[in-house]
Formats: sequence, structure tokens, C-alpha cells
Amino acid sequence: MDLFDFMRESNKDKESPLAARLRPTTLDEVVGQEHIIGKDKLLYRAIKADKLSSVIFYGPPGTGKTTLAKVIANTTSSDFKQINATTSGKKDMEEVVAQAKDHQGMYGTKTILFIDEIHRFNKAQQDYLLPHVEDGTIILIGATTENPYFEVNGALISRSHVFELKPLSIDNIKTLILRAVNDKEKGMGIYNAQITDDALNGLADICDGDARHALNAIELAIMTTDKSEDGIIHITTPIIEDCIQRRVMRFDKTGDNHYDTISAFIKSMRGSDPDAAIYYLAKMIESGEDVKFIARRIMICASEDVGNADPQALQVAVAAAQAVERIGWPESSIILSQAVAYVATAPKSNSSCVAIEEAVNTVRETGNLVVPTHLQDAHYKGAAKLGHGTGYKYAHVYKNNYVKQQYLPYELSGKEFYRPSNNGYEVKIKEHMKRIKDEAEE
Repeated sequence: MDLFDFMRESNKDKESPLAARLRPTTLDEVVGQEHIIGKDKLLYRAIKADKLSSVIFYGPPGTGKTTLAKVIANTTSSDFKQINATTSGKKDMEEVVAQAKDHQGMYGTKTILFIDEIHRFNKAQQDYLLPHVEDGTIILIGATTENPYFEVNGALISRSHVFELKPLSIDNIKTLILRAVNDKEKGMGIYNAQITDDALNGLADICDGDARHALNAIELAIMTTDKSEDGIIHITTPIIEDCIQRRVMRFDKTGDNHYDTISAFIKSMRGSDPDAAIYYLAKMIESGEDVKFIARRIMICASEDVGNADPQALQVAVAAAQAVERIGWPESSIILSQAVAYVATAPKSNSSCVAIEEAVNTVRETGNLVVPTHLQDAHYKGAAKLGHGTGYKYAHVYKNNYVKQQYLPYELSGKEFYRPSNNGYEVKIKEHMKRIKDEAEE
């Protein structure tokens, strides 16, 4: 590198976005993800010892997938190569593999290939990597925001450790924001800025675990705010709201308000109050709550609190969850509102929820009870000699497709777990079950 190249790289670093400048270079600088890079964890030990095998980093944007790859690049003695699947293809991989073979043969040096957005590669492109990963020519680091078990070649998955990165906690985000404000070398410390507690808490919460989102917002806030008479740039909640173009919901430091809203949302649907449920839905939308999280809560309520009183409720909730993933904001709010209104106004029953809770407790209390012999699998040679399947009555040859016989283990004879309520469709379920039992043949 000559003088001009050095100056160009130096200026490039200074002009890089804050999120890029603050990216950790060592494991000790990484914030969050303690479940995979805690000092007693496999990944931490492997990186420290420079004994990394192929890995897939899976998680939402801004959780540190690229950061971990960069830390590995700074730690390893291996040759480190990086490509992005959105702009690269098989030819780029062929060049890396060729160089890797040269380095391995001439110097005994391993090559780590980091592929960002690896799910963007098609099956043929992913297949190309297989033999080179298997024979150790390259050590693969793949990063993806999509579930790798659906989007990445199963053979690659089987040859890699999959590490799931979680959204950063509010405390993690606050740590990064304060580092950005105060760090004079990599951050914005030279601008003499201060952020209020309310602005810090609000920004950390609304970013929903995405560090890049938080850092971009604080960089914009500092760069566009004038100093006060005291010579300090004061970053307040209104400034943060202006930078992210969204009102920051006030959540206390412990997150009680945040969880209170979620709790009220669920209880309003359960309590058949659509107006309150939709209000809390709007509050969560405005606070930047993850649309997938909201959709999951609606699906759970549809099953836990509506159940078979209206089986259609779960179908509506599942359809809404699938639709919002495809459509995005702001139209997704309409779909969520429809699902919330349906679930809130549906007849309610928690019979299915109570049934599984009681059944699980019974299993834990009674242990591994023997399945009645006539219900045991008889589809293999020698089953008849053991008596397996003998005496089983095929329900479809009896009146109403029902016949009385022992299904539960004998120790649990007469035990009831599912007791339909007197609401909605469960009334018909109860009537149906009573009728077929009353008319059943002995």
C-alpha cells in the first residue's frame, strides 16, 4: 500500500457510517449474544483458539452476524475472504476456492470464506461449496436473516454449526448508544453530545433489538442538531422522534409499561373487548413492536382462549400472520386489526388449553404407562405372536363411526382431559360426543 492508498483508506474509515466505525474488532468489544459467545461457550472458545469449523449465523438484521465474522477475521491466522450472495456468483466462489487451494498447498494456511446473505444463493450455487467445505479447503461462515433450515442446503447445514443470534436487549442497545455518543475515536465523542435518559430509553426500545437502526438514528441526531449555549449538543426525545420519524413511546427502565401493554392486549382479546384490543394493537404498532410478535400473540389467543368454541379463529389468525409477512407496513395494520376484532368477538373456551395442561401433569405424575395391547403397533413381523393389535375394533365399521373400547392406559380409565364448554361450536361438539356414546354398541 502506497501513501495515497493509505490516505484513501484512512479517509474512508472516517467517512464510514457510525455503525460501521463502531463495529467491534475483538470478542471483548462485542455487546450481546452472550448465549453463544459467553466465555464458557463453544463459539467463544473456538474463535479464541483459532479452531473454528464451518458455521451459519442466523438472526434478524442488526444483531451482529457480520460483526462476528469481522471479529473472526481479526482473530484468525487463516486467510479471510468475504463475498455477498446478492452481488456474487459461482465465479467468485471458484476464485476463492482456487486461491484457498494455493494457500493450503504452498503455505499450509486455511481459508475462511464469509458469505453474507447466503440464502440468496440458489441450490446449485450452494451445492458448489459442498465438496470444498467437506474436504477442508474452505471454512464457511454463512450469514442469513432467513431460517437456514428452510433456505440453506441441508447438506451444508449438516456440515456446519448453526448459531442463532437474538435481537439485542434494550440494555445492549443502550450500551451501544452511549458508546456511540461518548467514544472520541470511533464514535461521535468529539461533537460533545449528551442524550437524555428518556431519549436513550425510548430509542433503545423502539429499535427492536436492531443495533444498526439505533446507531444510524443517533448519528443523524448529533449531525443535525446545533449546540446549545453551554456548548453541548443535547439529544432529547423530540429530536430522536424527528430522526426516526416516529413517536417514541415512553417505557420505563424496567420495561413494565412495555409488558403491561402486551398483557392488556391479550387480556382484552380474551375478555371480548375488541375496542380495547385494537387500541392496544395501535399502541404496539406506534411503539415499533415486531409485527411477527403481535401476530404470534393473536394466534396463541385464538387457540388458548377461543379454541373450538370457534375453530375458524385460529385459521383467521394464521392467515393474518402469513399475510403481514408478505405485505408489510402500513397495510399490515389493517390485517392485524381484522384478526384482533375476530378473535376478540369470537365465543370463548379454554377447554383445549386446560386439557393439555392436565394431560401433561398426568404424564409427569404417572410416568410411562403402557399403551393398551390392542392399540399397539401390529404392522411388523412377529407382532401377532406378542398379541399386539389383537382385539382392536375398527371404528369405521360401527354405527356413527364410534365404538366403545379402551384408548387410555388402563390405569387412567375414565379420565377426562377435554371437556367442551357451553359456548359456540363446542356446544355442538358436546352434543355430538354425547349422542355417539349413547348410541354406541357395546
